Amino acid sequence: MIRFIAADLRRLWAGSLVVVLLVALAIALGVAVVLQERALRLGSARAADRFDLVIGAGGSETQLVLSSVFLQPSPLPLMPGRILSKLTADPRVAWVSPIGFGDSFSGYPIAGTSLALPDNLSGGFSEGRGFAAENEAVVGAAVSLPLGFEIKPMHGSVETGGHTHTEIAYRVTGRMKPTGTAWDRAILVPIQAVWHIHGLESGDSADEDHDHADDHALDDRWSGDLPGLPAVLVKPKSIADAYKLRQDYRSGNTVAVFPGEVLTNLYATLGDAKRILVAVASGAQGLVAASLILVTVIHIGQRRRQIGALRAFGAPRPAIFGIVWGEFFALIALGIAGGFALGYCAASLLSGFFSASSGIVMPVGFVRADLILAGLLIAFGAILAALPAILAYRQSPAEALRA
Repeated sequence: MIRFIAADLRRLWAGSLVVVLLVALAIALGVAVVLQERALRLGSARAADRFDLVIGAGGSETQLVLSSVFLQPSPLPLMPGRILSKLTADPRVAWVSPIGFGDSFSGYPIAGTSLALPDNLSGGFSEGRGFAAENEAVVGAAVSLPLGFEIKPMHGSVETGGHTHTEIAYRVTGRMKPTGTAWDRAILVPIQAVWHIHGLESGDSADEDHDHADDHALDDRWSGDLPGLPAVLVKPKSIADAYKLRQDYRSGNTVAVFPGEVLTNLYATLGDAKRILVAVASGAQGLVAASLILVTVIHIGQRRRQIGALRAFGAPRPAIFGIVWGEFFALIALGIAGGFALGYCAASLLSGFFSASSGIVMPVGFVRADLILAGLLIAFGAILAALPAILAYRQSPAEALRA
């Protein structure tokens, strides 16, 4: 029987290929949606896990996290610099690092910060060293700039009509180890340099000559009259300290957030979008199932003489049922397998594109729920393949030969 089915499929290879492709494309759409949504959740959650607490000026918590953790460009209100001084002296804080935004270079965001961030975020440098002067920079693992490269920062971007700063040029002195976060595509410079070139100096340094940025000693004690800044990354010493700090800085002027909590709200919105896409994919699969039923009915009608001849030569009804069911189930099973493969490839390509543009590693992979889904689809395919087999089983050989 198996050899008969294989020979029949080879004879009707064109129609068989169309059926397999229809099933594969319909399945691939749903699989790609599920895998890509899961990869986005896992990748963003793992990236946010590296940041315990973010403090910024009062405003949108979501935008604060998107800008400080995922480096999405957006103007944030500035909070007083004394917040940084206060956090530095707080015994509940393990380390603190300010963040300043606004500049970019060749599509890479430039973030003003302190050496505490690369030291603790990536655990050191894969090559070179950290910055020691205002005209030095550290690049992320995914930034394709060599050590010693000169960076001229642009305020804003080319698309928004930005302009290049002429006050300073940064020299790359080190490269961070991979972190799997958006900071892998960032250029890190001293926050003092960002303050200077944007005219946000403290009163003590307002009269200094900014053309000699390499002469500015980097003071990370964060004392005195500090300029305003959009965000501060904080590493509390314990979980209890994290909640206390969050409570202390959730006033009208500042907001303190756990990035994971903000992502939970974003996931709710993402879940709604996923349900819509899954519904669209399910609709497409329903249309494919309906078209397959129509194709099978037409196909059985065209093969009435062949089935009648088999019956006339003594083939029993169960054998006819098994041949027809086996042919269509084989096509549907191949389509399901091909759909999972295509869906995986599509999700991997999309994740690779998003990872290259954002720096966030998005893992694509199957879980047990996907195997259950595959089993359900196989079971549905077996039931669907039984329809033409029943039609063939009930067909009279005399009527088929007279047709």
